[in-house]
Amino acid sequence: MQVTETLNEGLKRGYQITLPASELDAKVNEKLAEAQPEVEMKGFRKGKVPMALLKKQFGQRILGEAMQEAIDGAMSNHFEKSGDKPAMQPQVEMVDGETWKEGDDVVVTMSYEALPAIPDVDLKGIKLEKLVVKAEDSAIDEALANLAESAQDFDAKDGAAENGDQVVMNFVGKVDGEAFEGGSAEDYPLVLGSNSFIPGFEDQLVGVKAGEEKAVEVSFPEEYGAEHLAGKAAVFDCTIKEVKAPVAAKIDDELAKKFGAEDLAALKSQVAERLEAEYAGAARAVMKRSLLDALDKEVSFDLPPSLLDAEAKQIAHQLWHEENPEVHDHNHGEIETTDEHVKLAERRVRLGLLLAELGQRAEVEVTDAEMTQAIMNQARQYPGQERQFFEFVQQNQQMQQQLRAPIFEDKVVDYAFELADVSEKEVSKEDLQSAVEKLDDE
Repeated sequence: MQVTETLNEGLKRGYQITLPASELDAKVNEKLAEAQPEVEMKGFRKGKVPMALLKKQFGQRILGEAMQEAIDGAMSNHFEKSGDKPAMQPQVEMVDGETWKEGDDVVVTMSYEALPAIPDVDLKGIKLEKLVVKAEDSAIDEALANLAESAQDFDAKDGAAENGDQVVMNFVGKVDGEAFEGGSAEDYPLVLGSNSFIPGFEDQLVGVKAGEEKAVEVSFPEEYGAEHLAGKAAVFDCTIKEVKAPVAAKIDDELAKKFGAEDLAALKSQVAERLEAEYAGAARAVMKRSLLDALDKEVSFDLPPSLLDAEAKQIAHQLWHEENPEVHDHNHGEIETTDEHVKLAERRVRLGLLLAELGQRAEVEVTDAEMTQAIMNQARQYPGQERQFFEFVQQNQQMQQQLRAPIFEDKVVDYAFELADVSEKEVSKEDLQSAVEKLDDE
């Protein structure tokens, strides 16, 4: 087999691979000889079918397999010797494929863009600032008030129901005068303004009093889940049994016990820890951006045009959908990339390649346990279908890579944090929030 270089410009590479007919024929004969002992054919004992007959019967299929294996082997050998890593799947084409016939040499062309050599980075020379926010009493009190509100109860009240009140009622829903399945309930507690029911239902109950009867007229949305009700007008005959006003829970030891704490002091401690964990997560995002900015200024190398083009198109597509949220599919015209998209793509590709190289040099790995946890977290978005989702991911390499990539990146970033010169700066919650908002603006 002969491999000849035809192109070497920047990161672009081109090669011609020639597989002599004699080598290909020998490969076919070798594969047939391996299979011969197990072949059974009418008129012959097992393993005694003549080679000529085997070649006539299976030669074409074996020939195709041999060609593919030989070409794959040549490519693998080339990348091992050259040290090149293709940025994307190499393009392989057979020369004179339409006119090629058995007995001819096989000639294919292979072209690709090589990943660039990534320069060393002195992570110890990068200076970073870690923002630290302590949980202030006011923030803890605000969080406790929110917990008390979420744990609110309802007490019976005189007078008309208002938004936020709870209405306890019996109701029967009818379409065209006929009650429908699932449209009735007794002693149902509905909080007005919660948007628990279809649009317009709760609004019509504002002002009702205990003991009243109310006919609520609504229409089911066109996209309603039950097809036999979608778009239909309905009447709900409601009997109001009680009207209750919300009563916030007291911030005391009893509230603490509702949330699993021993007493109020323990609950305050837990709230402080949770708040500071949230602050730390936000501060990490700010420091990560600073790290990426520093790395982006630190290194410069050629970028594979194919990766740049793909990333710029992806960015343009994503931003277009953010500007046109009503379009949920891909049935739209081609979205042109701009200089801004290309500039952002250059940064993303450069940093992506750099982080991948840093991770490889540091032997950073994503463990099976980390992958399992990531899959489980994602599966929670599909209640009742967790098992199916888990099996889907196990069989889908692309999905696995999508879940693995952010874990790998975070571990590389943590590795860089450990080596970088990091100083802490205590700031207010407002200062941290301002820094986070700047990330969104960039």
